[in-house]
Amino acid sequence: MLKINKQDALNYHSQEPAGKLEVVPTKPMSTQLDLALAYSPGVAEPCKAIAENPDDVYKYTAKGNLVAVISNGTAVLGLGNIGPAASKPVMEGKGVLFKKFAGIDCFDIEIDCTDPDEFIRIVKSLEPTFGGINLEDIKAPECFRIETELREKMNIPLMHDDQHGTAIITSAALLNALEIVGKKIDEVKLVVSGAGAAAVSCLRLYLALGLKKENVVVFDKDGLIHERRTNLAPIQMQFATTRAVNNLEEAMEGADVFLGLSAANVLPAGLLLKMADNPIVFALANPDPEVSYQLAMATRDDLVMATGRSDHPNQVNNVLGFPYIFRGALDVRATEINEAMKLAAVHALAHLSKEPVPDMVNKAYGDNTLAFGRNYLIPKPLDPRLITSISPAVAKAAMESGVARLPIEDWNAYEDQLRARLGVNQKLMNRLTSAARANPKRVVFAEADNYKILKAAQILQDEGICTPILLGPQEKIESIARENSLDLDGCEIINILKQDAKRDEYANLLYQKRQRRGMTLYEGRRLMRERNYYAAMMVETGEADACITGLTKDYGKSIIPSLQVIGTEDGVRRVASMYIIQHKKGPYFFADTTVNINPTAEEMVEIIGLTARAVRFFDAVPRVAVISYSNFGSNAGPLPEKTRRATELAKQRFPDLLIDGEMQANVALSPQLLQEHYGFSPLAEKGANTLIFPNVESGNIAYKVLQEISGTEVIGPVLMGMRKPVHILQLGASVRDIVNMASIAVVDAQMGGKAL
Repeated sequence: MLKINKQDALNYHSQEPAGKLEVVPTKPMSTQLDLALAYSPGVAEPCKAIAENPDDVYKYTAKGNLVAVISNGTAVLGLGNIGPAASKPVMEGKGVLFKKFAGIDCFDIEIDCTDPDEFIRIVKSLEPTFGGINLEDIKAPECFRIETELREKMNIPLMHDDQHGTAIITSAALLNALEIVGKKIDEVKLVVSGAGAAAVSCLRLYLALGLKKENVVVFDKDGLIHERRTNLAPIQMQFATTRAVNNLEEAMEGADVFLGLSAANVLPAGLLLKMADNPIVFALANPDPEVSYQLAMATRDDLVMATGRSDHPNQVNNVLGFPYIFRGALDVRATEINEAMKLAAVHALAHLSKEPVPDMVNKAYGDNTLAFGRNYLIPKPLDPRLITSISPAVAKAAMESGVARLPIEDWNAYEDQLRARLGVNQKLMNRLTSAARANPKRVVFAEADNYKILKAAQILQDEGICTPILLGPQEKIESIARENSLDLDGCEIINILKQDAKRDEYANLLYQKRQRRGMTLYEGRRLMRERNYYAAMMVETGEADACITGLTKDYGKSIIPSLQVIGTEDGVRRVASMYIIQHKKGPYFFADTTVNINPTAEEMVEIIGLTARAVRFFDAVPRVAVISYSNFGSNAGPLPEKTRRATELAKQRFPDLLIDGEMQANVALSPQLLQEHYGFSPLAEKGANTLIFPNVESGNIAYKVLQEISGTEVIGPVLMGMRKPVHILQLGASVRDIVNMASIAVVDAQMGGKAL
């Protein structure tokens, strides 16, 4: 399980800018005209239009894509009643998930109010501002009344996710689990541990799917819920049993399904033996379930099980639901989120689980066996099809149930809009790190006497992405770790100056490789005292699977040892490097940015081939533009001539590659400009996502300027064409950069080092 260091969590939230959300203008604000349009006097025009037609608020403001996450902090997951201010980091986190997974903008609102009537009044008053309301972490039983009354009083989508999110995900999992074990929902016996908001909502949705109330037994912290209990809300008492059971042990006799939404380890494994054949157990307490997954599976081999944890199959995670449910509801301007819309989400999730799993999902989880069955009841959270499966289903249900105010007419166009809004490649690094975790490799870090490297090593080890091998003086490394409270448990530390026998072995190997290129054995022994050479030889001999270096030295000096020791892939005459620009529209790929100073046209063709292969490695289809200061012959000169020839040669060598040039960068990236002026180009439909620069100066300057002035995340440089995985960091790379590059190196190593 991932270990979270307290100080790391505090630092993550406190680094500038503090928190996890910010407001970013969506219109230009650089001229006097811009200001006059955005505010006074121009802003009066949309104000008057909205006053005349209130629905125009969706046309002229961001309301239609804006959700409020609202809490009073009385029931924060795992923390309890900590109050509104202390709940704010959680609510910001929920807002981040809305944006990341569904492209929905979000404000978090923490209300200092525990009186239900006042809370309802405050939330109702916010209706003019927001397109939807997500209630969060409000304690039972007040949450039931609050949601019910607000749904009656408001005309925008509203959902208490603690109740309905879990209910929707578990309902989909339950339907699929019952199908797998060959049981009918109206016949099964269900035992529930927990009677809070999530449990009650799950039961109500299960009843809508066909579960019989008389087949349900519910327990809370005070025991069995029966008709004589007086300390529960009416909504909970509707599940009071009349069956002759007194305790959990008696209730589990012959039970088909156990649903846990309570606390860790409240279900003894022995009670699983009392359940019916092919029992279904949803143990959803977090972080530790009602019964350990390993213990439960060891107790019964016919068990179908789900938990709330990502390190076990069948993770019940609310992120599978709420972003996409709100997306569909907002897109048809639904007046509420009703039962029909929730059931539509349930069936969409259940159906998606039965569809063939895309390669990118298999790669993300390192499991090519993912298929509908006992260990795959519901989709994985990183499945990019969730938004195009759930949101349209919810939107259709809203239309059919009469709560949609803006019906969708072209569903194919709507799905295209969903993909464009989210950018399916936004999850690029998520998929790669998940894939790395599925089969971690040994990554050697040549510059381990550095805080950033050690911090990254701790993260990589804790997250199970790789096994770090740290080269450097052990005393210095351990001192840095102590000073910064770093836990390097599981990381191997090697002081190469104390590895005389191994250095001699490596020196002989290097001498054999380079003896006809002017290297003497003496020189080989000297070089093996340098960590970059030693690290490269570890990869070459298989004692490490990948190498990361370059944090403290310039690129040229860092790459030479790996080129001399490992060399290029067979058939590759020169390596190249690529940066990934993570933009909200999706990733863009820039090459070459660090290696080839002024390649010839023929050498550029090699770079184009390597780059196209690497782009496919990152689950994108390369649309390649060869960049110059000229558009299709509009300017003469050696550089346009070179890029034109490179394009022609590349088209001959890679006939299936979508490529064009020479062209200016703005033209390459703008479908509008291409269609308006150069409609003949094969890139005109979508524009380029892969830019091949004519020399290292232009590529290097372009990505660095973009990185600094746009706030865009840049990943790289990714070294392409090496025989085994080696990546050279940019000088002064951040901890996150190092973690990203190590993740890429691990996945490359998993594929035999032939992917990049």
